[in-house]
Amino acid sequence: MQSNSSDPTKKKRNSQTDWEKVDSVSDSNIDYSDIPKLDDKFWNEAKLEMPETKKKVTIRLDNDVINWFKSSGKGYQTKINAVLKSYIQAQSKV
Repeated sequence: MQSNSSDPTKKKRNSQTDWEKVDSVSDSNIDYSDIPKLDDKFWNEAKLEMPETKKKVTIRLDNDVINWFKSSGKGYQTKINAVLKSYIQAQSKV
């Protein structure tokens, strides 16, 4: 994980996962007993759902809005899209 210490606007994400312990476990020692088997019924009823295609647009946003989203790192345009979708859903419930 990259350190964000040089940029005070970026939040540092602390993982609570013990990655050294995870890395030390061999694949043969992983317990998969709680994961159901994927049988023929699963595959016969499975549907392929393709991601929604996006349309390229030009939009004018305030610098502080862009900078805030960019400060969260890669995928800032996807996050802007998610916020706008959430707004639409919230307004649809009114």
